[in-house]
Amino acid sequence: MAEITNISCYKFAPMADLKPLREELATLCKNWDLKGTILLSTEGINLFVAGPREKIDALVDRLHAIPGLEDLTPKISISDDQPFNRMLVKIKKEIIAFGVEGIDPARRPAPRMTARELKQWLDEGRPVTLLDTRNDYEVKLGTFKHALPIGINQFRDFPAAVARLPEELKEQPVVTFCTGGIRCEKAAPFMQQAGFRNIFQLEGGILKYFEEVGGDYYDGECFVFDQRVGVDASLQESDKVQCFACQSPLTDAERNDPRYVVAKSCPYCFQTDEQQRAKAIATRQKKIDAATNPLPGSRPYDNVRPLRIPANYDGRPMLEFLNAVFPQVTKEQWQAVFERKALLNESRQPVGPEQIVHCGERYLKFEPATLEPEVNANIRLIYEDQNILVVHKPAPLPMHPCGRFNRNTLQGILSDVYSPESPRAAHRLDANTTGVVVLARTKRIAGLLQPQFARGTVEKAYLARIQGQPTLDEFVCEKSISDVPGPLGSREVDEEDGLAACTEFRVLQRFEDGTALLEAFPLTGRTNQIRVHLWSLGFPICGDPVYLPDMKIGDTQTLELGTAPLCLQSQRIAFRHPISRKQVEFETNWPEWANG
Repeated sequence: MAEITNISCYKFAPMADLKPLREELATLCKNWDLKGTILLSTEGINLFVAGPREKIDALVDRLHAIPGLEDLTPKISISDDQPFNRMLVKIKKEIIAFGVEGIDPARRPAPRMTARELKQWLDEGRPVTLLDTRNDYEVKLGTFKHALPIGINQFRDFPAAVARLPEELKEQPVVTFCTGGIRCEKAAPFMQQAGFRNIFQLEGGILKYFEEVGGDYYDGECFVFDQRVGVDASLQESDKVQCFACQSPLTDAERNDPRYVVAKSCPYCFQTDEQQRAKAIATRQKKIDAATNPLPGSRPYDNVRPLRIPANYDGRPMLEFLNAVFPQVTKEQWQAVFERKALLNESRQPVGPEQIVHCGERYLKFEPATLEPEVNANIRLIYEDQNILVVHKPAPLPMHPCGRFNRNTLQGILSDVYSPESPRAAHRLDANTTGVVVLARTKRIAGLLQPQFARGTVEKAYLARIQGQPTLDEFVCEKSISDVPGPLGSREVDEEDGLAACTEFRVLQRFEDGTALLEAFPLTGRTNQIRVHLWSLGFPICGDPVYLPDMKIGDTQTLELGTAPLCLQSQRIAFRHPISRKQVEFETNWPEWANG
């Protein structure tokens, strides 16, 4: 097989008409069977290309004809195989990404030092700091003896790393170096701007040093950005292998390490399942935080909510249907909706309260320029895998669209973050209740998870701070609870027609202010079960806006942001994972109100 000629070079020079030049170079390289990358920018050119020697020479001749590139001098090395998979010609803002404005290597370069001059300095033992500006994974393969690695994972981190260098270096001779010199074209001028007064850049980088003076004062090999991975001081390809994931060059021992998995991981980047999950959760948490700042319902939008008519309301007037399905909304409020012509049929025509509805029909409640009340959107992600989510729900925050809330809900926010998925809650908490919530990421998983809650096989533990202090340390309430909503959607104890309900309680602490902290274990899942049971026993939960002392009902359903909280939290939950079938348990931090 014919040997392959590899060239690499860059040139900072003002360039124009980049689009036609890109098309021409892409066509030439394809026709000449060249592979690699050419980056074009208004600040210059940067390229790594490999192929037959005569075609490489033809490409260089064409580049020399471009104004500003007449003295372009590629570095040449030879390999047995083609080190690149394809040919790319791109237009970029920078030929080496740095992200700092005002650095102009073409017009304001830092002083250069040739390879021979540097070797002479080192031969003479002159005091000098050799600053390796490359990424950490490149340094692992080799660097100059006693060099100071800058300590970065990408070149954009260079300015922050310079700020961490010892102050005394600003007065000492410093020679920056990199693979081929291009990074130093920006690194050295930046350091000059940062106050380093005796800065030089190694002209041509490590590769030019190898070419001109060999490997004196250098330990190891030089990392290169192609399939060769590394070259030695004679510029010959080494036998090193590179990790596909983190790009670290690997020794034979590292390749035999069980943490090395081809195209996946190596000893430097391997992460346990727990570490990978923690990283994924941190990334997702940032997305949740971004999605809630500002709150999605804080910007005016047209809110359209569908209403589907069930069979048991077939042939009845619209207002009768609405009153039955939304008992918390008064007739006067619905009348205002009709007057605004905000209730529409599927043709977007207004309908009135006497409209006869039929099974399966779909109507729309239309509210233009909707602004939703503020909520506490400090949702914290506790656990995530491909099937389920577990979050800490803050309060006040409704779980589902209801009343004045649509986008400012747990479901609305998580649907935006996980789009195109739409996570489904496997159970529910009141808007004013905080704590652990479990969600399924797909409809299929919801079908496996939700039945556990329906069957009562899920173990749930709540914390509640109550008004009053029970005499017993442990007690049980088995009062049946009405399924018919009252004012504000409230429920009452109904021993005759209510649904069976059972909650176990344990007193954790009695406080001097006459309140007590309980742990509550609901063995059934009735609406407001813990709140209603404690209310009926004469121990209403502190901060409850609905279930007030002396068996009174309040006039507020969802607390306003900033008001005293409802002291009820879903603290711990345990269930069988819908896929692994293993028992899993999740717990959240104790709330402030649980402390004395």
